[in-house]
Amino acid sequence: MRLLVRNMARSTTEETLRDLFESFGPIQSCVIVNDAETGKSKGFGFVDTPKAGHAKAAIRQLNGCELDGEIIRVKRAN
Repeated sequence: MRLLVRNMARSTTEETLRDLFESFGPIQSCVIVNDAETGKSKGFGFVDTPKAGHAKAAIRQLNGCELDGEIIRVKRAN
């Protein structure tokens, strides 16, 4: 299941995001979207998990939690 993570601090790294989500189970991929011109984070990214149950648990626990000083929003990506 692919998850959309929004409202991240621009300083959040893919490693930090991966570590956060791996506490709920294995991660297939983790990508923070960067601006093509500046190379800086756009403040959102995607996390792919192989099991829907792990993804749903992550949504319940992490949506609205603080990460690097920002309150992140986590939902299923469309």
